[in-house]
Amino acid sequence: MVYETVSKLITDQLKVAPEKVTVEARLVEDLGADSANVMVLIMDLEDEYQLQVEDSAITTLKTVGDIVKYIEEHTGK
Repeated sequence: MVYETVSKLITDQLKVAPEKVTVEARLVEDLGADSANVMVLIMDLEDEYQLQVEDSAITTLKTVGDIVKYIEEHTGK
């Protein structure tokens, strides 16, 4: 399932406890990501799901749920 994979990538990248990674969790405000973390996470997601995240979409991906929804819409998973 997409959420579990995204959650694991975020947990590994940001070194946060898995229980902090909820659908509502905001990457920057709640999980402490900075712009470099977000870019690495986007690259990891692109590799994992074989997709290209448009630059214009990156700024709209604020929460874990936003990322999951984006991947589901663009991969059909």
